[in-house]
Amino acid sequence: MKIINKIENFVACIIFILLVLLPFSDLIIREIIRPFFSGLAKIPASQTLVSHLTLLIGFSGAVIASRDNKLLSLSNTSLFNDKVSGFSRHVTKWVSVITVLLLAIGSLDLVLIELSFQYPVFIAPSLPRWIFQAAMPLGYFIIFIHIAGKMRCNIFSLSGLLTILLIIIFLVSQDVLRENGFILTLGIIIFIFSVLNGAPIFTVLAGLGVLLFWFDYVPISAVIAEAYRIVVSPHLATIPLFTLAGYFLAESRASDRLVNVFKALFGWLPGGTPVIVLLICGFFTALTGGSGVTILALGGLLFPMLIKDGYKKKFSLGLITASGSIGLLFPPSLPLILYGVTAGISIKSIFIAGIFPGIFLIIVLSLWTFYSGELDKVEIKKFNLNESIKACWETKWELFIPFIVLYGIFGGHAKLVETAAFTVVYIFLIETFIYKDINIKDIVNIIVSCATLVGGVLIIIGAAMGLTSYMVDAQIPMKILSVMKELVSSKYVFLILLNIFLLIIGCLMDIFSAIIIVVPLIAPLGLHYGVDPIHLAIIFIANLELGYLTPPVGMNLFLSAYRFDEKMPEIYKSTFPFFIVLLVAVLFITYFPQLTLWLL
Repeated sequence: MKIINKIENFVACIIFILLVLLPFSDLIIREIIRPFFSGLAKIPASQTLVSHLTLLIGFSGAVIASRDNKLLSLSNTSLFNDKVSGFSRHVTKWVSVITVLLLAIGSLDLVLIELSFQYPVFIAPSLPRWIFQAAMPLGYFIIFIHIAGKMRCNIFSLSGLLTILLIIIFLVSQDVLRENGFILTLGIIIFIFSVLNGAPIFTVLAGLGVLLFWFDYVPISAVIAEAYRIVVSPHLATIPLFTLAGYFLAESRASDRLVNVFKALFGWLPGGTPVIVLLICGFFTALTGGSGVTILALGGLLFPMLIKDGYKKKFSLGLITASGSIGLLFPPSLPLILYGVTAGISIKSIFIAGIFPGIFLIIVLSLWTFYSGELDKVEIKKFNLNESIKACWETKWELFIPFIVLYGIFGGHAKLVETAAFTVVYIFLIETFIYKDINIKDIVNIIVSCATLVGGVLIIIGAAMGLTSYMVDAQIPMKILSVMKELVSSKYVFLILLNIFLLIIGCLMDIFSAIIIVVPLIAPLGLHYGVDPIHLAIIFIANLELGYLTPPVGMNLFLSAYRFDEKMPEIYKSTFPFFIVLLVAVLFITYFPQLTLWLL
């Protein structure tokens, strides 16, 4: 088993390294080498290869995540935790394993269809597309083996016998079952029940897509085809690349150096330490794409710092929990990239539009920390120019990172994926060879950890796209638009309803699957009510950012409770004032589009 684990880790590392080196080499050849050697050709079909390497890293990472019980779920408890038992848990396990098996069969069917073409599609010279597509049935099948191997569930148990009976009934009477609306309703209830009991999110989203398509006599391969289409979209490679850059930063002592810089620059201000927390969290969240890494990686550093500087425990918990997602509006935020891919609008425009709203949120929270009455016992330090210069000089290589990213995105010399790859290489070099915080022997573990998170996210995106495809085919967005036209005539009433809806979505779903599923539903509504598509993107991300803090199940609340070993009621109390402040700020962003569109 250890040998198999090493093989899986090795494959993920090789794919990730190729994913970084291919666009990085393209950039270096085009911008540095070719001006001196004009005859040097670029790498053939590199963009298409990068897109398909994203597919490979998604499935290789998902395989490792399934092996290590790290597939993302709504439950805090692993589906395969030995301490958890009961009939409902066994049923959930069976639902998960059968769904993954169906996905493996459906993806194999897609590959066989591709092989049946008289003229195969090549993504690069001598590389037919089916070779990369074959990673889907292989990946799902290995995930199936990992999940089934952890079940340790006797097929002669009540849940096992019931499941086998249901499978036999299903296979014998498919056509009859398709005509029964009760079966569809029962299936949807079972999947909702499963996700609440710890089933991986991707199995529920994909399972719902399979069920709904099956009810309409559409083969499972339709769900797989949509998953393939979204994962190999040109810009999606930026998600694993920027996430890897964030992991390298998180594993180094970059956070310590950045804290020293911001302390030297802003520590003399009343409320300077909370401002430092906001800036550090915004920086890391923008690069890693989610609040989970920020709270888990930086909480142990920032919480003691706040307590040491005289801030109360309740205030400190609330600030770090609220700050965990504060950077999602800043480039190169992964949700902004995914929104642009899903909605088909300019990612650069979304990046520009998010800058001022992101700054506005930080300013509002900074003002709140100043006026919240928590400063009575805090010692205010004097500004020291020499100390500030020294701290900036020691951190100079990391302070360049935002400028490198922004120049790459807006300078016109590099594509978005190339900028992400260059950022990874730059951070790797400075943290490994200049600061020497990362040992070469630790690189594999860092890449595998990153691949695990990326795989868990990408497989959810693919599964969500299958469900979204059904809703589009069923014209659900058009039906919602028709109903809204009759019930709501005012743009501002629509925006109020949108705020409420997105807050609920934000606390119930992860941000990536929420974007894939919800954006096709609300985009036509936004156009109908005259909401600018770029402004709608910022409204969407800002509301989902706030959804992380929405009781009772906002993701940041759970992560903070886990990281600081606190009970949920304590987290609710500490976070609630920050939630109200951010709610007011998000409403301001929603109803004053000038803040978003000023730079466009």
